[in-house]
Formats: sequence, C-alpha cells, structure tokens
Amino acid sequence: MSNKVSFPYLGHVIVYKKFLQMMGFEVIMPPAPTQKTIDLGVKYSPEFACIPFKMLMGNYIEACELGANTIISSGGHGPCRAGFYGEVHQRILRQMGYDVNFIIFDSPKRDLFGTIKKFFKIKNKQSISKMVKVSKVVFPVLKDLDTFEKKIHTMIPYEINKGQSLEVWREIYKIYDEVYSQKELLEARAEGHRMIDSIKLRKVNDDEKIKIGIVGEIFVVIEPSINMDVENLLCSLGCEAERSLYLSEWVEHNIFGEKHEKTIQDLGEKYIEILIGGHAKTTVGNIVDFKNRGFDGIIHLMPFGCLPELVSQSVIPKITSDHDIPVLTLSIDEQTGKSNNLTRIEAFIDLIRNKKTKEKVFSGGKK
Repeated sequence: MSNKVSFPYLGHVIVYKKFLQMMGFEVIMPPAPTQKTIDLGVKYSPEFACIPFKMLMGNYIEACELGANTIISSGGHGPCRAGFYGEVHQRILRQMGYDVNFIIFDSPKRDLFGTIKKFFKIKNKQSISKMVKVSKVVFPVLKDLDTFEKKIHTMIPYEINKGQSLEVWREIYKIYDEVYSQKELLEARAEGHRMIDSIKLRKVNDDEKIKIGIVGEIFVVIEPSINMDVENLLCSLGCEAERSLYLSEWVEHNIFGEKHEKTIQDLGEKYIEILIGGHAKTTVGNIVDFKNRGFDGIIHLMPFGCLPELVSQSVIPKITSDHDIPVLTLSIDEQTGKSNNLTRIEAFIDLIRNKKTKEKVFSGGKK
C-alpha cells in the first residue's frame, strides 16, 4: 500500500504539499477548516482538550476520509500537552477504524537522532541531494509568502481601492502554488514585488497610524479559520497588524537554530523565569518587543484552558504596567462568539485611538 500523506491545515499549506509532492509522495490535501471540522473534532476529542487539539482532530478525520494513511505533523514545545497530541490523535483515529500512521517532528534539540530518523522516512527513497535541492525551493517559498503576507497587513488600512491588497495577496498565493524550481521561484518573487508595488496607498502620518501586535499560542495566532481572521479584522478597523509567529521563523528556530526566538525569550525572562511549555515565554517577550518597536497595543490569543497561556495572561498586567502598552486577551474555543469578540476588539481599538489623540494634543502644548 502506497503512502497517502496528509498534514494539519495550518498556515501556508501549499508549502507542505509542495515539499511532499517533490519528494515523490501522493499528497492528500486536508480541506480548509469549516464548522464541520470543528464539530468532528469536538465529537471525537476529550471534552477538556484545547481547541487546537479539537481542530486538528477534525482535520485528521477529514483527511483520513479522503484516503490519507500517513500524517506528518509537529510536536509540542517543553512541558506542554501538545507534545502528546500526535500519540492521542493516532489512538483515537485507530479506534475509529482508520489505519493511519503518524510521523511527529519534535525540536531536533530534544531528540536529534529521532529527528534524523524521521527525516529519512520523509526522504522517501530520494537522495539527500534531492532533499536539499527541494528544500532550497520550498523554504524560500515559505519565507516569501510570510514576507508578502506581513507586508500586505501594513497596507490594507491605507489602500485607496478597497479590497485591492487582499486580491493581490490571493494572486501572489496562486503564483507561488505553481513554483517548483529555482527559476520559477525568482520569477514569482519578482512578480510578487511588482504586484505589491502596484497597490495605491493614501499618505498617513506615522503618528496617526495604529499598529497592533498579535501574540499567543502558535495555532490560534497563525490559522485565520480559528482566530476569526483577526489580522484582516484589525486591518478593516484601520490598524496595521503583525503576528508574533510566522511559520518560516518557526522553522528557522527549530531546524536551523536561528537565534531570534532566543532573543525574544530573553525579553520575557523577567516575567517567566522557567520553561513552562508552549509559547508562554515568547508570548510575554513578544509583548515587550512589540512595545520596543513602537506598536500601540497587543491582542493576546489563547486557547481556552491552555495552561502556558494562562500563566502568560497572569503576568500581563505587570507587563502593561511596566511598559505602558494595552493588551486585550481573547480566549478561544468551539463556543467562541465572533460578534462578542468583535465588539471587544472595536472598543479596544477605540481606546487606543483616543489615547493617541490625547497624547498628540498634549504634546502640542494644548489643554
């Protein structure tokens, strides 16, 4: 039986598809998460599992229904329950009658030998040089997509032709979906920059701009289908939005040992001194980093019941006091009401806008 490989729907899924296809696998694309995905996940998950667990569960069931028999995913970080998710998901799926195997990649720092063995599994009888060649196409695709996406979310609030930025982003995404060589990569990059430059923007003074950072657990920060598409929501309210986590940065840190995340963790050391798992320490470090970079406010996203993010939430009042930056925490689960959170976000942005207006007036010497 040939391997029919699938993976979680998280972020730029075309990158996972592209890598596995170029390594010779038959790829089963997981459907984009819908209410059906959540309903399936909730039905077959432990009641008190977090929303990432339930969404992944539903995602995997849908992939198995399409014929997937191998699922490739990542593990947890530190003493977080996510480190057990792959094993629990596999057991549940087998109890449901799906003959499925999991390949779970943890950080190479935790298990270098195990990670190497798993890389040989996804090498799929291809040569090491082939794998390196594929990586030299696929990873730059991931980096480019993150770069363009980040740029788009600084442009939407100021676009003259409403909707143009997101339309350009969708077209760039389609172009990169067809990239399978270095030549095609360079052509796509040039075309992406050309399309970005074609977006007409109105001029706005820097002191009138509102910049919002988004921090929290990686799944709810990155995946728009689960976080109410919060980046585009903030942009529609006239704010620039930037996430603390991008997949290319996660890969650079966990596979290539890039030091940026360590720098961020050092910023959070004052508030969380020990490793408690998940992204707790990077959450608080990123709040400080966003403040240092001139951001006006922070949206903190956390899955309901996520223990590391609960610890982060408990120290946020101290951070806001020390650094004078407002933080709004949103807890997300299958019961989350978009209307309620929209009202809270709108009120949060209004408070920030009023604060900036008052600061501008007082700095001008007016009472």
